[in-house]
Amino acid sequence: MSEKKSASLYEDKQDHIPSWKTPEIEWFANVYSGKDYKIEFTIPEFTAVCPKTGLPDFGTIFIEYSPNEKCIELKSLKEYMMAFRSVGIFHENVVNKVLEDLVQAVNPKYLKVVGDYNIRGGVKTIVSREYKQ
Repeated sequence: MSEKKSASLYEDKQDHIPSWKTPEIEWFANVYSGKDYKIEFTIPEFTAVCPKTGLPDFGTIFIEYSPNEKCIELKSLKEYMMAFRSVGIFHENVVNKVLEDLVQAVNPKYLKVVGDYNIRGGVKTIVSREYKQ
């Protein structure tokens, strides 16, 4: 039987991302928790590091959510997003990590995270993930 070869030199190099300890996302009580409404954030200066080259990756992160009992506190969201600046991380893992951390922090009714990255090497990447309670 032949040994299974990895499809990528990066296999197992991002396994730590789901358990990576990021800054705490603070929240405040939603005094309109009985109402359905939407909150949107745009982070146009998002930066992380390409895990292959070590060069910065630039993009815009869009967050849309319908709060339940808790709302995301903006200053802590900014600090949270800045934590990615020195991390070698794939675009796909950024979007998944952000969504899972936000769901854990505020348990929203609905949440969508979109990573719209600048062109790199002639390729534009957009990654999205949704959560519905």
